[in-house]
Amino acid sequence: FLFKGKPCHGRPPPSRSCCRFAPSLLCSAAGSHDCLFCQLRNPWQEHLKEACKTPELYLQHLQCLRGQRSAKAHPASASRRVQRLAHDGADETVRAPAVIIGGGRVGEALAAMGSGDDLVVRRGEPFPGSAPSGPIYVCTRNDALKDVIDMTPAERREDLVFIQNGALLPFLEAELGGATKFTVLLVYFAVAKKGDPPLDGKTDTDPDGLSAVGASGKWAGAVATRLKKAGLACRVLEDQEFTKAYWEKNIWIAAYMLVGALSGSGTSVGDVESSHRSEVDDLIKELALAVEGANAGIKWDLDPLCEKLAAYARSVAHFPTAVKEFEWRNGAFYSLTTAAETAGLQDPCPLHTAGLKKIGALPAAA
Repeated sequence: FLFKGKPCHGRPPPSRSCCRFAPSLLCSAAGSHDCLFCQLRNPWQEHLKEACKTPELYLQHLQCLRGQRSAKAHPASASRRVQRLAHDGADETVRAPAVIIGGGRVGEALAAMGSGDDLVVRRGEPFPGSAPSGPIYVCTRNDALKDVIDMTPAERREDLVFIQNGALLPFLEAELGGATKFTVLLVYFAVAKKGDPPLDGKTDTDPDGLSAVGASGKWAGAVATRLKKAGLACRVLEDQEFTKAYWEKNIWIAAYMLVGALSGSGTSVGDVESSHRSEVDDLIKELALAVEGANAGIKWDLDPLCEKLAAYARSVAHFPTAVKEFEWRNGAFYSLTTAAETAGLQDPCPLHTAGLKKIGALPAAA
């Protein structure tokens, strides 16, 4: 590198413009946004040091630069360009080694999708002191989530990627805070047993796949890239579309599992779709309307929604049905019931409440 025509010998340039290479690597709005490198006191020297240590952060900085230059040249399209840079799943981001907490079917499948340098943390093991700086995939049961969050260092919690079924968001926001950019993946692929390749949940109504990740999550792009490199679909959805997809999956679980439980032991998801379609569609419509009433901006065309969820049921027809993990699944809709009753209003989910009562799944105090 040259400083006034002479070698710099690794010394930081005394100003932004004296080294002809440094200006291209310094952001024009240093210190005014979230890019780590832009806020360093000795940017050029620190670039060299940090680029060797954490290449994914260096990539993030280059993306930051590209976004700023684009914003100057094309203000109208700058926001869309920055979103693509952050979430388009560039090859470099998927190479960032990950921590995978949980060594079950999905945990092993996610590790197999990586580059071989992920670190798997199994049940009962502490968070590793030398953990890779990439995403932290949480592949545990829902009842272990609080313990996982508690053992994760505070500065690493924005790296957490949650893949569990159920209405996770209220719990995660309470535990992590609304400002933490944790990532949530809606999983529509299945792993039959450990070591098997995952089967994608593509359907006749959604042939491009249903799995989705929230675009506001820090590692949304890396998650999508990891799945796509394994041949699995993954959509990156902005906030409102992601919230809608999040509720669609929770409606599917609550409705198909409850109707299956009401239909008798041994009823599969396919049995519900083929033999109890009118009952499950009525329940889906009821739950969807209740969600619409509690979430401004969410609206469904109900008949296509029922068909979309039925198509997914056909793709996993062999799955058994059971009402379980009440707090995370049907409990999310029962909470709408209790909130309405507390306010002196009618139950927005009477079919759902009656079904839960019939199978004895309501909380003891209900």
